[in-house]
Amino acid sequence: MNRFLKIAMLVVAVALVATPAFAQGTTPPTQPVSNHLIYLGGAFGAGLVILGAAYGIGKIGSSAVESMARQPEVAGNIQTAMIIAAALIEGATFFALIVCMLFNN
Repeated sequence: MNRFLKIAMLVVAVALVATPAFAQGTTPPTQPVSNHLIYLGGAFGAGLVILGAAYGIGKIGSSAVESMARQPEVAGNIQTAMIIAAALIEGATFFALIVCMLFNN
């Protein structure tokens, strides 16, 4: 087994063993957390997700156009790869936005 796989298995094992420790009784907080801060955190997270997706898709687009200009004969293949990569970024973005919305409710 390689070293990375051993470390990954150790992290997963520690996470699974440590999880029941959090389920033990806790005392309620003395002051409730303001809902406004929770909403602000979700909005901040959604904003970061959108900025990251915009940067990623912009980088893909600029690199694809540059490579199409250098090799016009493979423009079709580059365009297909660009669309697939942009779709994967969009999917991850939608998932992250749904997670941000779920934590706000």
